Amino acid sequence: MSKKLILLIGAPGSGKTTDAEVIAENHSNITSYSLGKLLKEEIDKNTTTGKITNDYLSKGDLVPTAIAIDIICETVQKSPTDIILIDGFPRKEKQMKIFGDLVNEVSRVDLISVIEVRVSETVARERVLGEDASEESREIFNHQMAIYKETIDHIEEFYNHDGLLKVIDGERDKEVVVAEIDTFLKSKVALEPA
Repeated sequence: MSKKLILLIGAPGSGKTTDAEVIAENHSNITSYSLGKLLKEEIDKNTTTGKITNDYLSKGDLVPTAIAIDIICETVQKSPTDIILIDGFPRKEKQMKIFGDLVNEVSRVDLISVIEVRVSETVARERVLGEDASEESREIFNHQMAIYKETIDHIEEFYNHDGLLKVIDGERDKEVVVAEIDTFLKSKVALEPA
């Protein structure tokens, strides 16, 4: 049976990781993964890949495409469920195109949808930094936001063209956002309660 993949994208602070985790908790046949957390696990293992990853992440930079895609592909293959939510990927055009080619080649993985949890930069900044952020935190956030803004239009256009993109307003209460994502997913795949 083929695995069904849903990608969640959004600005830093959009809530996409939390949304994905809640949905996976509510359904026994969904597993959620965060690219950010997968990369941190790689760093904790102290592998060569982890050390390279740490160099990029510590500056707020995106990890090389090859590393991100290897980790995603390995995770999808190992997932205990057939429906997989991955948040925080893709983050740049190159990732999206290479990953698209890979998914087409691997017949056992179907990309069902790409859900964008959309928030304004103001809301993202408030959520990530709050009131008392350090100068370094602000610089990293600004850098990450700049990278996001630079690529999001291309990512939206790419997935919209294939009819895969669904945009959800992420500025509402978490429960409302999760409920809307849940309803949308039920229109695409059969979900089982936890």
